Amino acid sequence: QVQLVESGGGLVQAGGSLRLSCTASGSTSGSTFSSLAMAWFRQAPGKERDVVAAINWVGDSTYYPDSVKGRFAISRDNDKNTLYLQMNSLKPEDTAVYFCAARYPGTDYDYWGRGTQVTVSS
Repeated sequence: QVQLVESGGGLVQAGGSLRLSCTASGSTSGSTFSSLAMAWFRQAPGKERDVVAAINWVGDSTYYPDSVKGRFAISRDNDKNTLYLQMNSLKPEDTAVYFCAARYPGTDYDYWGRGTQVTVSS
């Protein structure tokens, strides 16, 4: 099993920055974490959960939807079993609960954190 815990959310003014972290624990080892593809999703009230960034197990391939491209950056430190999301130039529409997710290659995102709230005030 993989347990994921997010941190770093909070309240920020529009134009500000936040960095989210997601630490994997439980039965993971460093080699296990480095085998996982990881992603950040977000869900605003009344909306579906959407991916905002994804990274492969090596960390050399990333994906961003147009809504956050150029503002968000995903990265990982496999030595620390930690995933990051640097969010810059935040907008009120970025307000949501942000979730960390993990999957083994060829599978769906089966492992999820509980989420961290990000609120961007105008």
